[in-house]
Amino acid sequence: MVEARVAPGRPLYSQRGAMLAYRGEVSFTPNLVGGQGGLMSALGRRARGEAAPLMTVEGDGTVFFGHGGHEVHVIEAAGALLHVEADRLLAFEGTLRQGTVFLGAQGGVMGLVRGQATGQGLFTTTLEGHGAVAVLAHGGVLELPVTPQRPVHVDPQAYVAHLGDLRNRLSTALGWRDMVGRGSGEAFQLELSGQGTVYVQASEEKL
Repeated sequence: MVEARVAPGRPLYSQRGAMLAYRGEVSFTPNLVGGQGGLMSALGRRARGEAAPLMTVEGDGTVFFGHGGHEVHVIEAAGALLHVEADRLLAFEGTLRQGTVFLGAQGGVMGLVRGQATGQGLFTTTLEGHGAVAVLAHGGVLELPVTPQRPVHVDPQAYVAHLGDLRNRLSTALGWRDMVGRGSGEAFQLELSGQGTVYVQASEEKL
């Protein structure tokens, strides 16, 4: 679990049902428009079954968050853009701006194939600004630096998030006929290039 401080004028957003305990005067309100991403963004995600229902957490106190006994990893988004799978987003500070990105726009057809083949969905949540983000993972999380000279290849099912100016594309050493019917994540590799950090969990299990 993770312990988070809530202060007047500094709300948090969390996954619904993630509150385990709290101290102080704290209120929890369902967020019907999916955070700060706007109504149309939320409706678009719900239409595709990819909604990330959130709670607005306000007041003055301390809140403990967790979900399903999964490991929690805290990422500090110091002005860089963070991409995180919606089902792995546990909680984040209200100083961050939330949005969504269409994976098909990052890699064309292969971006679409990534969503269909790996079960991660076609939209990924983005958070931008200064603040802390708590994400869920099976096992521990490894932070791998990415540089223009050293791209990183990740099993898509082990991918948790990435931070910074990174591009991603799905690649495979197999032909299309070999991909059809394969359930193993190793048939695909998510290549991240640019400058930033990719967060990888110690498992291929889905949440």
